[in-house]
Amino acid sequence: MRSIVLTKGVPDFSEGAVSFDEDGHLERGKTPTVMNPNDAFALEAALQTKVRHGGRVSGMSMGPPGYADVLKGAMESVYTDDSYLLSDRELAASDTWATAITLSAGLETYQEEVADIDIVFAGFKTADGETGQTGPQTCWAMDWPIVTHVVALDIDPDERTLRAKRLVEGDVDEIETVEAPLPCFVVTDPEFEPTYRKASHRLTHKQLRAETEERAAEHDEHLTTWDHVDLDLDPDYIGLDGSPTIVSSVDPIPKAPSEREATMIDPDDGMDDVLEEMQPYAAEAGD
Repeated sequence: MRSIVLTKGVPDFSEGAVSFDEDGHLERGKTPTVMNPNDAFALEAALQTKVRHGGRVSGMSMGPPGYADVLKGAMESVYTDDSYLLSDRELAASDTWATAITLSAGLETYQEEVADIDIVFAGFKTADGETGQTGPQTCWAMDWPIVTHVVALDIDPDERTLRAKRLVEGDVDEIETVEAPLPCFVVTDPEFEPTYRKASHRLTHKQLRAETEERAAEHDEHLTTWDHVDLDLDPDYIGLDGSPTIVSSVDPIPKAPSEREATMIDPDDGMDDVLEEMQPYAAEAGD
């Protein structure tokens, strides 16, 4: 089985250093970046497929050169075999539509130069835009079937079908089972949990962990970078020029106050009352 996982870098909001230009576009090259949290579920679904059925898992991302670290993180945490970075200044300021056009070109180039793809996995939505559009739009550009909000799945390699359980309209109490032919897209839900019921699966999972540690240490050797020329993309249809979305405004991210009010307590003045009040909670913690 050949799987591609679409992953994205998102601002590391914990760093508090998110940079925007004067037009309101996020300056990703100047902003600390981490892998989008929801993409971890897509990676886990791809890993489960690899453990059960063999094959390869490749990570693919569109972004500045620094996104190579995002792909390296995917390799370290979820055992991808190799990475593909779609990176070019012409791709800057892409909205979800221009991103989908670029990613679909990346997938088509992969199929032409590497191998046929069986499944493309994507996360539910990103922590920055939160539109949930890129995966489905990329699928539309590929004209493949798509199954969204997937919480469990299995593959029948002989019949070339995917059988998945998915949430119905986001309702965790209602689940439906659907089938789709391969190749197809799978958008995982945050409720997705991989399962390894057989001992052989668990052993394979352990072996893959050891292999990927060696591979991730030499990530550059497993990284392929394609620009818009490699992808045969017209600059008029990618990046800012190819993005119909207009950013009307950007709300600043509030920062915590540099100083917080505090009351100084003298240990010799009134601490007996504080200790007496906290004693029941300390006893509960000890239980």
